[in-house]
Amino acid sequence: MPEFLSLLPPSEALDRWLSYLPAAGPVRTEVLPAQAALGRILAAHATAPEPLPAFPRSTVDGYAVRAADTYGAGPSLPAYLTLAGEVPMGRAPEIRLGKAQAALVHTGGMLPEGADAVVMVEDTQAVRADEVEILRPMAVGQNVIPIGEDVQAGQIVLQAGQRVRPQEIGGMMALGIRQVTVAARPRVTILSTGDEVIPPDATPSPGQVRDVNSYTLAALVEASGGEPATQGILPDRYEALLAAAREAHADSDVVLITAGSSVSARDLTARVIGQLGPPGVVVHGVAIKPGKPTILAVCGNIPVVGLPGNPVSALVIARVFVVPLLRRLLGQTGTPAEPSVRARLTANLASEAGREDYQPVRLTGGPGRQAEPIYGRSNLIFTLSRADGLVRVPPEATGLPAGTEVDVLLF
Repeated sequence: MPEFLSLLPPSEALDRWLSYLPAAGPVRTEVLPAQAALGRILAAHATAPEPLPAFPRSTVDGYAVRAADTYGAGPSLPAYLTLAGEVPMGRAPEIRLGKAQAALVHTGGMLPEGADAVVMVEDTQAVRADEVEILRPMAVGQNVIPIGEDVQAGQIVLQAGQRVRPQEIGGMMALGIRQVTVAARPRVTILSTGDEVIPPDATPSPGQVRDVNSYTLAALVEASGGEPATQGILPDRYEALLAAAREAHADSDVVLITAGSSVSARDLTARVIGQLGPPGVVVHGVAIKPGKPTILAVCGNIPVVGLPGNPVSALVIARVFVVPLLRRLLGQTGTPAEPSVRARLTANLASEAGREDYQPVRLTGGPGRQAEPIYGRSNLIFTLSRADGLVRVPPEATGLPAGTEVDVLLF
């Protein structure tokens, strides 16, 4: 087992940890109605069963024409076309345009046979009931969406590993795609330990604190695509934690253990993880603040994380390590853009060279945003509650001066 305080940079620790896991891909899959797949990660490509649009459509209100009949038209020398009729909405037109003919068509309407352009109604003038003046020339395809311009039949429209957004839901509805295969949500069991920890609905006695980590971590897991489960609060006893950890290991895709911050609590977590299967602990200690005593392990292909007990530390570490893990277990491809904004620091940020610091900040102002540091100890959860995001201070820096433009990683 690596010795505690053999500190690795966060990116190196993450890469090392993930290298012990099987190849990236969804742990399980399930089939869902397409309209119920919002926010899920696709586990298989979705292919267009038909072209979109399936017929040539007008993009404007106007007159469907043969472009050749409008060449040379202008306000001083209009082209005169005979009105052949009107295109009904929602039905195929029965009209077929011949030479020097036009048909009234509305936005989204199907072009009649023989037409290859649409003149906007603003560029026309009705002179008689059966005749229309065309006041400008049209090119072939102008104001027309041709068959398959959006999607061709057989085209892959959604990629495996892609997160489904509202626009993807709309696209599937447009193509009549009724079901999709998605990655099942990884099951994440959260074990919270501590003789001093009590449920949130209990009244603490002196020396006791309400459980915070189970709830913040469960919320983060759910927001990141996982399915959280908790096993209540466990005492700081080896046998109790080992039994709960074995049960969670047998029933979960990920196990998170939040323990106290004392060396004995960390040792207890590491000892328990060592009994869950090989290779066991692969990282014990990360060059990061907050969260230096982080444990990253893989036990029989199941990732296990030993998180600090302090709420701020636990949540920041879960953001840095657990969220990327869940993306991998979901088979999410690419590097998702992290929600962040640019802002200028309002005060100096101190840091120790050699570790990566994450400083909570509050955003103020509009387009010229400012990032105001919020200082607080890692056991004070409202330090994060008052913040809008985190500023990363790189390990090679000894701090960042006021006025520095930074990326604020939003919660």
